[in-house]
Amino acid sequence: MTETVNLWQSFLILKIVTDYGLSRTHKAILLARFPDENTVKSNKEVAEEAFAEENSNIPSNPETVQRQMCTIYKLFCPKENGEGFLGCNDRSSPVKDAAFRDWLKPQYEKWRSSQGSAFSTGDRIPTISDNPFIPQTGKVDDPQLFFGREREMRRVFEVLNSNDSVALIGEEGIGKSSLLSAICQQAENLLFSRRQPIYLDLNGVRDEDDFYTALCEEVGIPKSDGHSLYRALKKHRVLLAIDNVGKMTREGFTHEVRDNLRGLAEGQNAPLKLIVAASKPLDKLFNDSQDEGNTSPLAGICQEENIKPWDEAIACAFIQARLTRTSVRFTEEEISQLVQESGGHPRRLMQLCYQKYARYMEDVK
Repeated sequence: MTETVNLWQSFLILKIVTDYGLSRTHKAILLARFPDENTVKSNKEVAEEAFAEENSNIPSNPETVQRQMCTIYKLFCPKENGEGFLGCNDRSSPVKDAAFRDWLKPQYEKWRSSQGSAFSTGDRIPTISDNPFIPQTGKVDDPQLFFGREREMRRVFEVLNSNDSVALIGEEGIGKSSLLSAICQQAENLLFSRRQPIYLDLNGVRDEDDFYTALCEEVGIPKSDGHSLYRALKKHRVLLAIDNVGKMTREGFTHEVRDNLRGLAEGQNAPLKLIVAASKPLDKLFNDSQDEGNTSPLAGICQEENIKPWDEAIACAFIQARLTRTSVRFTEEEISQLVQESGGHPRRLMQLCYQKYARYMEDVK
């Protein structure tokens, strides 16, 4: 059964749980203890919720809840940069819980504001006629509309910052292109070693020669390949995001371009780091990995990150966040049906929600 998630709970799931790496059990306890921005439940009240729904991750014993809360608070202790809950080591008490809720509130307001700004048009408040479930197709390149991939984003930058390259693998419409775009937008803030982010969609590239032309134009260097390209890129240091990399299997591309990309991306001081997006694992996508004893060049240097559909909580939070600046509210049953019908697939969910919202519009005309 899909549970309706309010905006505060969406904030806890998408921001706090993700940023601080809470486990499934800790997430369930946090949501039960702080159901909204004005409420704190006791250990006993939280434990009682263990019996409220099947397969609950909440401990049924108040003492266990208390011990888990002590563990949870340690996750929020200030880090080296000073960010965190200063009262994390205080003796457990209702005062501490209230202080933690108050610490969360400014972060919630900032997060809610960022979600709301995704649908603002100047100073005008959107009306019921402004369908917020856009774009229905294609990548989301507006950072204010990007949603629900914070965990994948964090893992990608962990790999990039360890001097490896990344391959995003997932079915069509799952959000790979949107994630690639968001990675390029966040590179300046999240990469330890500065690199120039370049986004190339191979849907718009004819062949290998066109690829090198497009790459050099984006970097701002004369067209080159081979060792001259290596020398030129070394002065720039590039993070190259290649969308639809599977297009390299078509006529006009040879295995040499992938060999060259591997040579450019190998080593800690490599002039190039790669993020590629594909619908299949790289060792299945390229024929050169199927030759006996060979490994596909890109598969050999890219750690694969599988991009999966959203789970129920994130899908529900997405719907709630998109509706927050409108006059429309879907019912619990409608949200459950939308999530189940879409299977958490972002594009399908967006399209189904767009249609549902459009029907609401028709009803009020």
